[in-house]
Amino acid sequence: MMTNRLSLLTIARVDPPCYKPLHAAVATPVMKATVVSHAVRTSVIMGCLVPALLFPAPLRGLSQIHRFEFRQAAPGYHYLFPRDHASHDDFRTEWWYYTGHLRSDDGREFGYQLTFFRQGIDEEAIRTNPSRWAVKNVYLAHAAVSHHGKERFRYSEKASRDGLGKAGAESTRLHVWIDRWSVEAISADHLQHRLRVSSEEASFDLVVVSEKLPVIHGSEGISRKGDEAGQASHYYSLTRLRTTGMLVMDHEPIQVRGVSWMDHEFGSGGLGRDQVGWDWFSIQLDDGREVMWYRLRRGDGTADPVSSGTAVATDGTVRHLRISDVVVDVLDEWTSPVSNTRYPHRWRVAVPSMDLTLVLIPKMHGQELVTERSTRVTYWEGAVRVSGDAGGAPIAGQGYVELTGYARPFSPAP
Repeated sequence: MMTNRLSLLTIARVDPPCYKPLHAAVATPVMKATVVSHAVRTSVIMGCLVPALLFPAPLRGLSQIHRFEFRQAAPGYHYLFPRDHASHDDFRTEWWYYTGHLRSDDGREFGYQLTFFRQGIDEEAIRTNPSRWAVKNVYLAHAAVSHHGKERFRYSEKASRDGLGKAGAESTRLHVWIDRWSVEAISADHLQHRLRVSSEEASFDLVVVSEKLPVIHGSEGISRKGDEAGQASHYYSLTRLRTTGMLVMDHEPIQVRGVSWMDHEFGSGGLGRDQVGWDWFSIQLDDGREVMWYRLRRGDGTADPVSSGTAVATDGTVRHLRISDVVVDVLDEWTSPVSNTRYPHRWRVAVPSMDLTLVLIPKMHGQELVTERSTRVTYWEGAVRVSGDAGGAPIAGQGYVELTGYARPFSPAP
């Protein structure tokens, strides 16, 4: 990884114990000799630095560093589309997230995930440096493809820095990228996006077209993650995206079509001190309705009262759901043979005020990501089948579930 003086300030700030020995090991003449070795060096060093940037320890010499004050997610935020699909560099953390259910012409079923993360660096000297080499943001990405009938799951990850075009996110339109992975708006209204991933594990090139306008979650323009000031984000979704394109799995190109979901979230706060992770559900019902629910888990296993969600009607009408509106029961568990982590694995989700009771069953077990080369977070992100009862009539659908903090609880920065 190439650095200049200001990017070295970032390393000096976090000073992770792994950096100096790793840098010495990968900077030998033999390791420097080839392009392949350069890629390995970059991956190894970023794997050390990124967790330290995302989850910093208490800083030494803090008074000597001029901090950049990131904007906090606060009530009263007014969304402006299509501008808000783009990057918000005045907030510390941001991500763009897509999941979807795909089917080939011969009836095979697949799922996919693509997530880009942006983490801002808060040294004032770095953020105001005009150099093209200055590290103002770190970018990370996860991509996964599942073949449900064959129980095949492939995922890959990336970590990079902005500067010289290797990674970035535009501030006036939706365009986020790391190398040959990208998300980009392809229509003026930003309701059509192109998603591209190229990797040895799995690749895809998809076009998604939103059938509904953006759905804003929470109330007063914020989605709360805790009771303290700043423990919130600005969060919206495109809950039903018609999807077409090509995926490549095990070297086989496959034409696919289906339906996707998109989340975009940005803010500068973290989890509350007693929160260890979350369970997140996106549900797309066959009658054209959608439900999103996130349950923020405390260390004792209970749900934080700020847990919430959104119900979306067929016509796009939105209803905010509070913790008292939704009941989630875990019906089964599964232990990962890779990480030995035990996850909830089948759920009953009830919204009594909507006369809606659903059962969510994973389409396959092994949909766990162990992201040692990027975020260093182990989590389960998987496609689920949905069935149940709506007002006395049977109903079906599909969804995605994300489970974090089971392998290792999140530890909020002090």
